[in-house]
Amino acid sequence: MDRGRSIRCFDYVNHPYPRVREALTRNAPAVFQKATKVAETRAGDVASELRVQVGSLEIGTDIAISVQSVEEVPGQRSWDSVTKLHLEWQSAKAPGWFPLMQAELSLYPLTTTETQLDFFGRYEPPLGVLGSAIDAAVGHRIAEAAVHRFVGDVAEYLRKTLATPRN
Repeated sequence: MDRGRSIRCFDYVNHPYPRVREALTRNAPAVFQKATKVAETRAGDVASELRVQVGSLEIGTDIAISVQSVEEVPGQRSWDSVTKLHLEWQSAKAPGWFPLMQAELSLYPLTTTETQLDFFGRYEPPLGVLGSAIDAAVGHRIAEAAVHRFVGDVAEYLRKTLATPRN
């Protein structure tokens, strides 16, 4: 993740780190898909969705997310352990029009009952010089807003689903 434009954002989940870690390491793509889609309108769809409101216009695309690897960084104490999900995503239907994102989603305990989701990603604008100009003018702000919404949607989904009792 050395090249391209960077985006960093975070959110938290009011559940213990082991539960959040389990949910995301068990099947992160399913969590991402469920967090970003309205189930009734997207039944059977396996992609996640990035979307952002720009004035009265909503911009969005289905994305294919792959978890490249999961890295466990054990701490000397239980509260300084970190789990890093190395992600890549691109538009599922029009990859040439949207950037390829390479990112790391880190999970770590804030307290015994709260977990931080910390996203750091890099992308290169598509379309060469034209894409770089669009990115400089508005694209980076749109990408940043979409990533913030994505992380917020994932955190909100985990807050709700982990609150329900497990059978």
